[in-house]
Amino acid sequence: MEKKTILFDMYGVILKESKGFFIPYTYMNFDQAEYDRLTRLFKEEQLFTKASNGDITSDEFLTRLGYADPHFHMVNYIENYLTLDEGFIPFAEKYASVYDFVLLSNDVSEWSAYITEHYGLDKYFTHKIVSGDVKCRKPDRRIYEIALSETGKRPEECFFIDNSVKNLIVAEELGINPILFNRDQEEYGGLIVNDFSELAGLVRREHIK
Repeated sequence: MEKKTILFDMYGVILKESKGFFIPYTYMNFDQAEYDRLTRLFKEEQLFTKASNGDITSDEFLTRLGYADPHFHMVNYIENYLTLDEGFIPFAEKYASVYDFVLLSNDVSEWSAYITEHYGLDKYFTHKIVSGDVKCRKPDRRIYEIALSETGKRPEECFFIDNSVKNLIVAEELGINPILFNRDQEEYGGLIVNDFSELAGLVRREHIK
């Protein structure tokens, strides 16, 4: 019997910070006189979006913001301002042999690679579909189609765990089974879990079917 696949969002599911903390982190690291310039770069030039779309590298992104040591700040931000959900690794240890685990994340390529290596997550994933690598972001349907193509799975063979309803809606339109990880208390009419213990109960019930 073909193993089913679980597609995992990173921010707001595997990591507790649903939208990251990088923009506040940046304002903390610059003088207030720089705030207007930073705001233009984030809002008007959409630098963060460009980096997570793979249009510019992490070093280019951080250098344009004004960081003199971009690698240091990538590492400092990831290691000290993001938090791994304590339930993910126990869940992965139990179920990564039962399901194929796939990362489906909007992120800067270098950041995603550092996060999965730093937390020892690479061994759990059969594939990692990251926006910075594939040049499109959720909820663009192309990133889900890339995930299906790379894994060779049919939509109905996949569950998608995300904390954003708009991302789940597009997945469901493609036939993927959506589950809201209820980090941000969004209204949703479909399947909802509040933590990895509830997700474990749900996948156990599904596996028995």
